[in-house]
Amino acid sequence: MSQASDLVGHSIRIQSGSMDQPITYHDTRGLDRHRPAFTDILIRGIASGGGLFVPEEMPRLSLDGLLALGEMPYCRRASHLFKKFRVDLPGDLIEDLMEGAYGSQWDDDRIAPVVEAAPGMHVLELWHGPTSAFKDMALQCMPRFFSQAIQVRQERGELEDNFLILVATSGDTGKAALEGFADREHTGIIVFYPAGGVSAIQRKQMVTQRGSNVGVFGVRGNFDDCQSAVKEAFNDGEFNRWLHDRKKLRLSSANSINWGRLLPQIVYYASAYVDLAAQGALKAGELIDVCVPTGNFGNILAAFYAREIGVPIDRLLCASNENDVLADFLTTGIYDISGRRFVNTPSPSMDILISSNLERLLHRLSGPAAVRAWMADLARTKRFQVDPATFQALSGILSGGAVTNDESLSTIRRVWQEARYLLDPHTAVAWCLAERMRGERPMLVVSTAHWAKFGADVLKALRGIPYAGALSADPVHSTGTGLLAKVLEIAQGCSPVPRGLTGLDEQPERFLHVVDAGRDGVESAVRGWLGS
Repeated sequence: MSQASDLVGHSIRIQSGSMDQPITYHDTRGLDRHRPAFTDILIRGIASGGGLFVPEEMPRLSLDGLLALGEMPYCRRASHLFKKFRVDLPGDLIEDLMEGAYGSQWDDDRIAPVVEAAPGMHVLELWHGPTSAFKDMALQCMPRFFSQAIQVRQERGELEDNFLILVATSGDTGKAALEGFADREHTGIIVFYPAGGVSAIQRKQMVTQRGSNVGVFGVRGNFDDCQSAVKEAFNDGEFNRWLHDRKKLRLSSANSINWGRLLPQIVYYASAYVDLAAQGALKAGELIDVCVPTGNFGNILAAFYAREIGVPIDRLLCASNENDVLADFLTTGIYDISGRRFVNTPSPSMDILISSNLERLLHRLSGPAAVRAWMADLARTKRFQVDPATFQALSGILSGGAVTNDESLSTIRRVWQEARYLLDPHTAVAWCLAERMRGERPMLVVSTAHWAKFGADVLKALRGIPYAGALSADPVHSTGTGLLAKVLEIAQGCSPVPRGLTGLDEQPERFLHVVDAGRDGVESAVRGWLGS
């Protein structure tokens, strides 16, 4: 299989230009004529016209350069790659920020360890951070760089406003963003989650969040309703003028549409490869396959970019749950949500129908004009179809498949019985697909959350109860944390409940408001939170 840098499509320069100059970024839809550097796109979040920022150049790592990361702690691996992307901050400041991002708040010094859970099946554990989900990998890093970028611009006299971060979450991003931005200078943050559409523990984590600059609202609707409403608020000129004129605030995003979320995620794929090599799981330069559970396409897109810069990855397997729009798209080249039913699943962080980050890959393959047309079709008719050349290129990079609710739970039970490794429902989706599509190469299964965040469904799995079944025989606490002891009774020797989840029942709920879906609901919530 050819490496992604050899694709025919919208070209990206590989390690060209002066190394002293920062890499600049352009817009996937070709409507934003600026060519900003990293710190600018970090605080802007999204391009004018609704497109997403992508780098005009990509660094290239030699195999020796990649393997050299193995001699570094994780924070140094991250700062090394940020410097390769020529982030426009001093190198020593980047290192200081990374030391803070990947420090004592993690429960494993390796930060993102790789564990061989079964022969040839290696799990990349991305849940050792303070909120027990992979979103910490970026959201312990991004807020530090975000605040620093604002401070630099304010000191230069280029910026007067502070920033308000609006986040739509399907579960894990919300808590990770709240934790990362809590009490951080120059920022406030408000999170919107689908009321009834996240796990009990995910909700409890968000509504008990501490910090003087944080707000949380439930939304009557699903994640796509939350995401669409937040995007509409971003594009509402009158609302943005009110924020600036009355509150001296600008809007930005901590969702994975922000490149500041994606760049830290590229790091852990490079890190995983060098750890596999160090463990003797592969020979240096040998290709691996990677299977990622994804809904918004950001996590697997980061693996694609890791492949672009030289990490020896062959196949990228895109694992979907019953909200299988991505699996269908990768099979047919047609992205169609016009008649698709939104399904609640045991993997709620993947319960997404509009996969925003797919736009970045389509831009890489076909350029801004095609992306503009496809995104217009999606907005107008709820579907689009890529041309044959784009579909062929796409098929050379990605394969997809869907896993049912009951398949994911049965996978949890079987893997525990056979390998004594306890998966959460999202990781189970990836594991199931990885087994189904496994070849001869080492397989890296991306584990996105600790099992304890989804204790009720894990307990169902271990007891052989289908997803639609009930745990009526057990007293269920409001958060689900009361069930974790039941899981530990069955799965003795599994990874312990993280410290951030113990005692969650005793923490007071600060944020209880639920608002209507749509722009008006979001904007009214923001105005109220700001005290107007």
